[in-house]
Formats: sequence, C-alpha cells, structure tokens
Amino acid sequence: MLVDSLIDSARYDLFDQASTSEYHARFRRDGVCVLPGFLGRDAVEILRRECDRLAPLAHRSSTTASPYLAPIEESFPEGHPRRVVSASSVEVVAYDLFPADSPLRRLYESDSLLDFVRRCLGLQDLHRYADPLGALNLAIMRDGDCLGWHFDMADFVVSIAIQSSEGGGEFENAKQIRSAQDECYPDVAEVLSGGRLDRVFTEPMTPGTLMLFDGRWSLHRVTTIRGPVPRYVALLAYDSEPGTDSSETLKLSRYGRLPAGVPTKDIDS
Repeated sequence: MLVDSLIDSARYDLFDQASTSEYHARFRRDGVCVLPGFLGRDAVEILRRECDRLAPLAHRSSTTASPYLAPIEESFPEGHPRRVVSASSVEVVAYDLFPADSPLRRLYESDSLLDFVRRCLGLQDLHRYADPLGALNLAIMRDGDCLGWHFDMADFVVSIAIQSSEGGGEFENAKQIRSAQDECYPDVAEVLSGGRLDRVFTEPMTPGTLMLFDGRWSLHRVTTIRGPVPRYVALLAYDSEPGTDSSETLKLSRYGRLPAGVPTKDIDS
C-alpha cells in the first residue's frame, strides 16, 4: 500500500512549509502538537485490522516506578514526587514482528513522513531508531490497563492513534509542568495527589490522530482502560542523532527478549 493513500493529503500537505512552521510553533509553545485526522478514515480501518492481526504477538509488561521512570528515592521525604509509586501495564508488538508489506511499517519507513516530522519538530536532522525491536511499536492497552503519571526520558515521542477503547484510555497531560531549571516539585506533587486540575489537559487522541509530544517536561498518563475493545497506538521512534538504540535492559522489560543473536546471559539484571 502506498503511504500517500494513508495520509489525508487534502488536509495535511507534507510538503507545505507554512503548515509545518505552524505545527512547529505549536510544539515549541505547548510541548505538544496534535494533528487530528492525519490519516484518512479508510486508512484508519486498514490499520485497525492490521493491529488486530498483530495483537496476538504482543508482549505484556507491568511495571512500578516513580514518575521519573526510576526507582523510588527514599532519601526524599514521604509524599515527595520522587517517592510516589506509579504503576503501568501495556502490551507491545516489536518492530521486527511487522511484516515487510505492513502499512504501518511503510508509513514509518517513509522518507516523506520522516522529513515532515523533522520540520514539525524544528530539527536540522532526524533519523529513525536503529533499534530492531523499538524503532516502531504497537502499544495495546486492554481492560484494566493504564499508564501511570510519568515524565518521558526521550526528547520527543511521535504517535498515531488507531483505535480507542470503549471507556477510559484518555491521554491526560500537565503541559510543561517542569523545566531544566526548576523541577517544580510542589506543582508535580499536587497533580499526583489529584489537585491542580487547571494544569491537566486531555489531549484529543481520536483514531487517525498524529501527535508530536515532548514528554520530558510534561507530566502525563493514560487513564485506566474500560471495556473489551483494546486501545491501539503506534509509536514511531526517531532521534536527532543516527544509530540510536535502546538499552538491553529496556528491551528485556518491554519485549521480553533481545534481537536474534544477542545472548541474554550477558545482561545485567
């Protein structure tokens, strides 16, 4: 399938400089740029059926960590954000399980989309991940699954919403609640305890939406899924540096395995 047939080109011209400049301005201002209807309705249905076929191949993981994706730091006082436990559960299909003719894979491997994302992010260079498992993922969340409040460790995340759950599954975001100069622990603590609702926004992740997100500075979560319909989101991994790979520890946690030829016995626990 041609990539051009997946994207709603009447609404989103990948080569229009004025539009990408506007998207970049949004991303810089808010740390997030949401492009609803980026994929056409027929394309969403094609990708949804593909996700149904891929879903049985997913690896399930459940984790607990602080919102900083790190172990609990007991040197901080009780109630401090770095002592809060954040639980998450999700299933993930790794990149190497997508067949060569996968529409999602072709979309991710498209040079046109790569350059569009680069300009939206305002970068001079952008490269696909070298990670044979993590370059492209399908994240699946089922009844009872959630992603707890957390900050990302990557500079940006590119995602495409494909299917919404019947209930829950909302992407809640406290935009740019911290900065490189100030962790803003009091504000973060209030959000974690259910306060500061003025800081929390629900980003509209309707099927077909492309989202560019800088989660390093924005506290965010996905609320608990309710009902039998799984939530499908494709995660497209890029970096400003070539050759970016994830750690072997992360691969084992997220996919339950390493790429072929890499022995697990050498991995630190």
